Amino acid sequence: MRDFRPHPRTALLVLCALWIATVIAAPLVGSQPVTLHDVLRGEPTAASIFWQIRLPRVLLALLGGAGLAVSGLGFQTLFRNPLAEPYTLGVSGGAALGAVLALRFEGGQLLGFSLVSLASFAGALGATALLVGLALRREGVETSTLLLAGVAVSLSCSAIILFLQYLADSTQTFRMVRWMMGGLSVVGYNEVLWLLPWVLGGSAMLVALRWELNLLLTGEEMAASRGVDLARLRFQILIATSLMIGALVAVAGPIGFVGLIVPHILRRFVGHDHLFLVPACLLGGGAFLTLCDAGARTVMAPAELPVGILTALLGGPFFLWLLVWRRRD
Repeated sequence: MRDFRPHPRTALLVLCALWIATVIAAPLVGSQPVTLHDVLRGEPTAASIFWQIRLPRVLLALLGGAGLAVSGLGFQTLFRNPLAEPYTLGVSGGAALGAVLALRFEGGQLLGFSLVSLASFAGALGATALLVGLALRREGVETSTLLLAGVAVSLSCSAIILFLQYLADSTQTFRMVRWMMGGLSVVGYNEVLWLLPWVLGGSAMLVALRWELNLLLTGEEMAASRGVDLARLRFQILIATSLMIGALVAVAGPIGFVGLIVPHILRRFVGHDHLFLVPACLLGGGAFLTLCDAGARTVMAPAELPVGILTALLGGPFFLWLLVWRRRD
């Protein structure tokens, strides 16, 4: 497998076919069997399940997986660290802290949006603002320093979350823990429409920065000598990726390891050129999370396993394999 690498356009065509097949097949999978014939025939129960529950969930998984994979690609390129992923910089920790605060104080709704979602998005932006402020205040700060600062922010948020859970009653604690497992259970298309512009906008920015990202792979000194403004590039990547992650966590909770697994797998088949790698992550990440969600809906049917648990179960062994594989290389 290490020596086999198809042409990037061929790999994109294969990923596109997989994406289309996933969109067609995934809405039919679940504890309640649904056939495409019944949906097209207009059978009321099948049509309601398909159009109002299954299809919105699949679309949310496609967008969420795409955002996670593209964000992981951006972080791994920015830090030139193969173990970096969307939650390395504490964005997920900030989002989780905001959601837990809203759950602790019994948040309702504001402007048609859940206060938990709004607080989660605000927490993600707050964590990003801390890191951007550090990067702007200390000119020439190294990416390794930003990485360590992100770990510190994540640990601090986790400590505060544990403190809030200790103060909460049993019902609030259960809601907090359940939300932090991550899940894609939605009804209707509001969450899909909310997430769509963030994922498309962030991905478009990474495609526009593909030349700078390709140069960054050669090293910061080489990229700077070729005219890359490293400070501005860091700022743009942090903003684009953090907005995508914050928007996703606001509606689905934290879902880990997708941004670690997908970019690594796709690099082996698509290569390192971000012109092809970003679209590949959009297609592959969406298909991967959708398939994981379909498995989570069926593995314990009629009960549903939160998809965040399944991705964590897959991500842990992959993380260890990645460590061993890189050490062998």
